This record gives sequence, C-alpha cells and structure tokens, in this order.
Amino acid sequence: MTALLAVDLGAESGRVVRGEFDGDLLRVFEVFRFSNRMVRISGHLRWDLNRILDNVGTGLRQAAAGRGVVSVGVDTWGVDFGLLDADGRLVDLPVAYRDGRTEGIMEGFLQRVRRSSVYERTGIQFLPFNTLYQLAAMAESGDPALPRARHLLLMPDLVHHHLTGERTTEFTDATTTQCYDPRRGGWDHALLEAAGVSPSLMQDVLEPGSVVGHLRPELGKATGLGDIPVVAPATHDTASAVAAVPAEGDDWGFISSGTWSLVGMETPAPLITERAMKLNFTNEGGIAGTNRLLKNITGLWLVQRLRDKLAPKADYGVLERGASSATPLVSFIEPDDPRFLNPDSMTKAIANFCAQTGQPVPSTTDAFIRCAFESLALRYRAVLGEVEEVTGRPLSRIHVVGGGARNRLLNQMTADATGRPVFVGPVEATAAGNLMVQALSLGILKSHGEGRKLVRRSFPVEVFEPRETGRWDEAWERSSAWRNPS
Repeated sequence: MTALLAVDLGAESGRVVRGEFDGDLLRVFEVFRFSNRMVRISGHLRWDLNRILDNVGTGLRQAAAGRGVVSVGVDTWGVDFGLLDADGRLVDLPVAYRDGRTEGIMEGFLQRVRRSSVYERTGIQFLPFNTLYQLAAMAESGDPALPRARHLLLMPDLVHHHLTGERTTEFTDATTTQCYDPRRGGWDHALLEAAGVSPSLMQDVLEPGSVVGHLRPELGKATGLGDIPVVAPATHDTASAVAAVPAEGDDWGFISSGTWSLVGMETPAPLITERAMKLNFTNEGGIAGTNRLLKNITGLWLVQRLRDKLAPKADYGVLERGASSATPLVSFIEPDDPRFLNPDSMTKAIANFCAQTGQPVPSTTDAFIRCAFESLALRYRAVLGEVEEVTGRPLSRIHVVGGGARNRLLNQMTADATGRPVFVGPVEATAAGNLMVQALSLGILKSHGEGRKLVRRSFPVEVFEPRETGRWDEAWERSSAWRNPS
C-alpha cells in the first residue's frame, strides 16, 4: 500500500486528503476539513493565510497517522497571490479576487495595451480579477506592499514555500494569471511592465509533477511525516480535476463544478484565435502537454450566497430538495452578469435582474435556489455550444466532476438543457488528479492514460440522460433576450 497526501484548498473550504494505492485501485479518504472564508482587513477582502497554514499542518499530522506516506502536493484556486520581502517574509495577507480593488482596472489597462495583443500573447479569458489586473491595481493605487516585494508566489506556491522553503511556480497555475505566454513558454515581461511591476518578482515555472523540495525538518518532525518530497501536482485545482476526468476519446466536454463552474474541452494545444477571443475563452495549461479550453462561469457561488442570506443553517442537500419541489422554468438570470460577482445581497441582485427583464421575481427560498440552478444549466448549454463552434469538434457527452457533482438536481437539469448525457463523477476529481500527478512523478504510474484508467476503475460514474428537452428548448428561447452572447 502506497499513501500520498493531497492538500486541496478552495474558496469555501480546505482539506487534507489521503490517497491509498494498492496497485489496482486508488482509495481516497478525507482526513481533515476546515472552513476558508475571505476576511476584511485593512479595507480589503483577504485570505487568512496563517490560519490556512495552521490547518494544513493539523491535517498533515492527522494524515501521517496511517503511515506509509511517500509524498504530498498542494492545489488551490487560481489568480490570487502573496508577496514576500527580501527576507522571505509575507508582506501582507493575500487579497482575494472578489475584492473591489480591481474595479475599472482591466478597462483602463486595455486602453493602454490592445485587447487583441493581450489575448494573442496569453490566450486567457478577460476577467477583471486576473492576476495581471490585480497587479495593475496595486501599482495604480501606490500600494505600499509593492515596493517592499521581492517575490510573488501564487496561492499554492505560498503553501509549498511554507512546506519546503523553496520559491517556485507551477505551470498550470502560472497560465491562469494572464501574465504567462503559453506558446513562448515564459512570463510575458512586457505585460508585467505595462501593469507597473517588475518581472523579477516572478518565479521559475515548474512542470506539473516536479519535486518542489522536501518537507522542512521542523515540519517533518512536527507532522510525523519525516523527510518526504513535496511534489507540485497540477496546482490549479481545475487542472487537477480535469486530469482525473474518467473519459476516453476526444468528443467530450467537461464541467468542473464548485464555487465556480469551469466549462470546456481538453485540447492538444492552446487555441488562440480571433473567435476564441471574441467569445472570451481561456486557454489554461494541463498535464502531459494538454490544454484546457474553457470558460469560467459563476457557479454554485450563487447558491452559497443565497444560503448565507436565506437559510444559513440549512444543509445544501436540503436546499436541493426544496428547489426540486419549486415550480420549474419560471425565471432565469445571466450568472456571469457583473452584478452577481460579489453583491451585498444575492437575493436582491437576483430579484432586481428578474424585475428588470420582465420576469416573475422569486418569492421563496426554494424558488430562488431553483432559479440559480436552472440559470446555470442554461449557461452550460450556451458555453458548450460555443466550445463546439470554436473547436469544430462536436460533443457527444459531458463529464461533470468536483464537489458540485453531488447535486443530482443540477446534473439532471444539465442533461435536459444541453440534450446530452451527463456522466457524473468522481466527486473527488481534484484530489484524485492531485494524487495522480504525484504518482506519475514518483513512477508509480507510467502515463496520464494509465492514470485515467485507474480513475475509471476506482470511482463510480452515474449517467443522467436527457428527459425534458422540449421544455428546456422553450426556456432557452425565452431567455435569449438577456443571455450573454459571449
């Protein structure tokens, strides 16, 4: 039995997962979970990195009890970062991507640097919170943290630095920043300088599966793990999740479902075209030379914020069951409308959107939640159609992975809205992909294909077939008046 540990950090929670491989099957056990929320400090929404690191340490100590651990690796969400000073100390807590400091910054930047030039050089979707615009916001505001900074580390890099003392950045996460040129294979110095920062802040970029270093002696002793290697998996959580999609062939699309929904297709190379730019697709690095052509969609964040306001003590399963009993296909929103990024009240934001578009305003918790689910399913249909257009490749099925895959109601809605079978699982795709890359690094697995076969053997997949496509076609037409064309 070989054991590997995955530290999987999300915007709502973090956990330490133990993977055990017996030569045939991979079994995954969640050892420790902790909440992770943005905190407002010094006027900005920030990530409490010290608390995150303390919880990671607790999880590693608990995971070490089973013995036989041969490596550990970290994955997180993308774009956010911390700055270290000349002595390697954190200058300030990392600012969260939902903070308002980037408001209007992307638009100003694109007046100085042509939009087409930025896309041609990075292939990345234009989102106001991309790392590039976060840095530009710091420079424009004269943020005092910037002159003190000597090193920029993305969120997984910060945890790897804590574990090993090494400063590196892994490829899949680097590609999310809109500061990296995937075709040239390096940081784009001109874009960084246009943002007002020195390219010297950036770290050497490692391929997924590279050994970052070994656990620092004091941590090895404190956790009981000893001198084990710390392996950079696909450190961007979506890259890990897509790596573990249990698919065969090349006619499938994916939805990595969580706080964000990442919707797209795996391609052999970045697809950087005028049409991809117009439709605002992103090209993010994957493992084994793959590319993820996708679009970031506001996902279950909608439901998280509705829950906070309407039913803060309710289990998500209870919310799902309530939504299933609400009247179907009444009102819809455009999930990617900027007003849903971080409103003071998600209920008011949804109510205002419905009123302004001449639709009935939801009046119950169940109706609000159902509106969010159905709107996501229609958005999935739109983006998957655009994927087919941009790639010229038809999609015969959809694979849904990640924590949101537990939502059976949304899975069925997705099948009905898109008219395609939906293959669901594994829920633990991010952890499985993280563990898979570590196993590849250590020679336990020989290829990505072998890793996907392992996932197919190890985890169940449930299939949702389309049922009520006619009613969803009518809803699709009805929502066309306010649907985001890109």
